[in-house]
Amino acid sequence: MNRVTMSGSDGFWARVRTALGGGKIAEPAYGHAEIATTPNGKPKPARVNDELRQGWDLAAQRKVSLCVMALEIDRYAEYVAAYGRDAADDCIETLLATISVLLTHDSHRCIRSGRAGLTLVLPDMPVLMARELARKIAIAVRRQGLANRESHAGHVTLGIGLAVINPHGKVDRLVTTAAEKALRKAQKRGLARLEVADLRTHEDATRRAA
Repeated sequence: MNRVTMSGSDGFWARVRTALGGGKIAEPAYGHAEIATTPNGKPKPARVNDELRQGWDLAAQRKVSLCVMALEIDRYAEYVAAYGRDAADDCIETLLATISVLLTHDSHRCIRSGRAGLTLVLPDMPVLMARELARKIAIAVRRQGLANRESHAGHVTLGIGLAVINPHGKVDRLVTTAAEKALRKAQKRGLARLEVADLRTHEDATRRAA
């Protein structure tokens, strides 16, 4: 069984256990979640890139699609102003634990990326299943009831950008860029929105041109 690797004090994890409704931290059945930040909260790009490379190679070998999700707390700046950075970090770790239990394959990864976001690397996941996962994430986050008085929703919500590609050859970080751009579009539309960028047509056209 994979281990959920997360930092935090014992007191914080006691609150997480209470929030998740169990006596111990819920572990994903197959997926794996890790924080990709330094102790001062700065992201570790190599960690995210390593997971992307592994997911890319796996999908390319199997000749299947790769989905990448970029997730971020909506109205994050306002949340930090209202609650402080420590509370925001606790919130992200709670979200990481919440999402990790939804991962259904050993190859799926959830990585903390920056102060406000998470990245999901999902090889061999059809886009319809990725959409369904996004829906489940939104429901699970809403059920956590993490307060956000700066949001008209009254609780923390996540914007989600989803990019899908058919990998081949060397890893192309276009997929992560597309996921991040989709996230920004989703957040411009409102709270808890999903935007999808399908790169498979672009990839096929590039391959034919080559």
